[in-house]
Amino acid sequence: MTHFLASGRNDDDQRHSRSGRAARAATLITRLQAMQRQINAKHFAVLRLNGKGMGAVRKLTCVLDNWGVSSEANAHDLITLYGDELTAHLDTSLLPVLWNGSGEHQAAEMFEFGHFGHRLKARKLPYSGIAFPVRLGAQGNGYVVFAGSYVEATTEQVVDLHGRSCTIMTDLLAADEKRMVRPETLSDREIACLQMAGDGHISEEIAERMGLSVHTVNAYLGAATTKLDSVNRIQAIAKAIRLGYIS
Repeated sequence: MTHFLASGRNDDDQRHSRSGRAARAATLITRLQAMQRQINAKHFAVLRLNGKGMGAVRKLTCVLDNWGVSSEANAHDLITLYGDELTAHLDTSLLPVLWNGSGEHQAAEMFEFGHFGHRLKARKLPYSGIAFPVRLGAQGNGYVVFAGSYVEATTEQVVDLHGRSCTIMTDLLAADEKRMVRPETLSDREIACLQMAGDGHISEEIAERMGLSVHTVNAYLGAATTKLDSVNRIQAIAKAIRLGYIS
């Protein structure tokens, strides 16, 4: 679907919103990169636990990383191979998790603190890692992961990085909650257009049903998308559902 904007002002507002989100993400990435350098790690990843209750309804997902072109594959392998164990550990402990990589000299060590950590025994991944669990409730549960060939941390670094990992997750959660706050109120026409778009109708069909021009329908959808701080029509529909505007 194509996202049409209602006016030049909406276009400016959307660009400002996007630039704000990009700036926040860049700040988080800079902080995480500084953290990874402390322990000789090459990459970081932030995993969030989605879903409620116990069992298969819950799943870790990667929401931020610097793996680059291999991001999707690395996140998939980490969650597929260690996701269940990481999720179970998060339910019972806040001790850091370590694992050694599959290579001969790939290891993760926490000097003087190692016996307090939980080590994953199998060498399943082509890199080593240390994962700091964070429990903030709801969508604030997960891990901040640092990976590399040889990752090492002193006791002081473990304590420091764990605390900073909690701050990272707190900031991510705060950003989510800010986006989830009910935005500028949608008009009845905007809600109706979003509902029909969510039901799978294209702009021409919506226009015919509502007795409007296609241009007007697209203007309503564009205005709603901007008010919902979304980047396209699909995201606007999803957010409108979460906020209770449409079903």
